[in-house]
Amino acid sequence: MSHISRIDLTRDFKAHRDEYMKAIEAVCEETAFSGGRFADKFDEEFAPFVGTAYACGLNNGTSALHLAMLALGVGPGDEVIVPANTYIATAWGVSYTGATPVFVDCTADTWQIDPDKIEERITERTKGIIGVHLYGQPFDFARVKEVADRHGLFIVEDCAQACGAKFEGRNVGSLGELGCFSFYPGKNLYAFGEGGSVTCDKEEYFRHMTRLKNQGCDRRYYHDEIGYNMRLEGVQGAVLSVSLKYLPEWTEKRRKIGLRYHKEITNPLITMQVHPENTDPVYHLFVITVPDHEDFVQYMADADVECNMHYPVPCHLQDAYKFLGYQVGDCPNAEYMASHCVTLPLFPEMTEEEVDRVIALCNAYGKE
Repeated sequence: MSHISRIDLTRDFKAHRDEYMKAIEAVCEETAFSGGRFADKFDEEFAPFVGTAYACGLNNGTSALHLAMLALGVGPGDEVIVPANTYIATAWGVSYTGATPVFVDCTADTWQIDPDKIEERITERTKGIIGVHLYGQPFDFARVKEVADRHGLFIVEDCAQACGAKFEGRNVGSLGELGCFSFYPGKNLYAFGEGGSVTCDKEEYFRHMTRLKNQGCDRRYYHDEIGYNMRLEGVQGAVLSVSLKYLPEWTEKRRKIGLRYHKEITNPLITMQVHPENTDPVYHLFVITVPDHEDFVQYMADADVECNMHYPVPCHLQDAYKFLGYQVGDCPNAEYMASHCVTLPLFPEMTEEEVDRVIALCNAYGKE
C-alpha cells in the first residue's frame, strides 16, 4: 500500500501549477516583490471574503497577532486572556508588546477556550481576550462576548486554522474587534512561504497596522512611530489570490472527509472534537484523543500512515513561560489534550481509498 501523508501539498500544486506559475511570473515581470500591487489586490479580495471592511496583509500570522495587540493599545503592565490549548504564537502576540498572557483552560468537549473559566482570571489589568478557532472549529463567541462585554474587554479572534469557518452564519474574522489569519503552508488557505492578515471594520485599526508594518511610515522615509518590516510579499499575495478562488471547493472536500471520520470512526478508544450546531467548522486539523498517543502514532506509522501531535505541551507549561509560575493541574483539560492528542491525515486531495484506509485503521486499533 502507498504511503499516506498527514498532509500533501504537492497535489494542489500539480493540479493548479500553470495558474500559480502565471501569477508568480506576473509579479516577477513587474518586480513587485515587497508589498505592492499584488499584495494589495489580495487584501482587497480577502476582506469581502471574510466580511470585513479591511484586510491588512502581513508577513506571517504571528505578526498579525502582534500588530493586533498594538492596534488595540496593549502594552507593558496589561494582561490578555489566552487559551492554554493553542499554538504558542497566540501567546507571543501578547508577550511581544510587553504585556502578560493569562492562560485559561479549554472545554473537555469542543477543546476551545472555556467561557466559564475566563471570568475568574480577569483582573484590573485585563485588557482583552484572544479566542482561537482551534483546528478549524469556531470557539463559543457568543458566550465569550457576554463575559467580555460585562468587563469592557476586547475580543481578538485567532483564525489561523479556521479560514472560511462560520459561527452562527458569520465568517470567523468578522466577529471580534480584529481577526488574525496565518497563511503558512498547510493552512486551509496557504502561501508558498509565509503570510498573514488582520481583518477589521475600523479604519483606525487598519491605518495603524498599515503604518506599523511599513517601518512606522505613512509616507516613505518619514517615520511617525517605531515600526516593523512586516509587509506581505508580492509573490505570496499573487499565490493567495489564486488559492482564494479554490478555497470554497477545498473547504467542502475537507468537510466531507471530516464528516466521514465523525460518522465512520466508531472505536471507543478514540474521542473526537464536538462541533456545536451553531458552527460550521472547516477541519483544518482532525484531532482525536486516545489513551496512549505515542502508541497510536507508531501503530499508524507501521501501516505507513503519518500522524502528528498538535500540540504535545500546552502553552502554560512551556519553558518560555516558566516565569509566570503555572503548575501541572492549572489547566487540566488542556493538559489532557496535550498528552493524548493525535492528528489524523486530512487534506482536500485525499482519495476515497485513503480515507477508507485511515478509518479502517482507526477502527482496528487496540483490537489486534
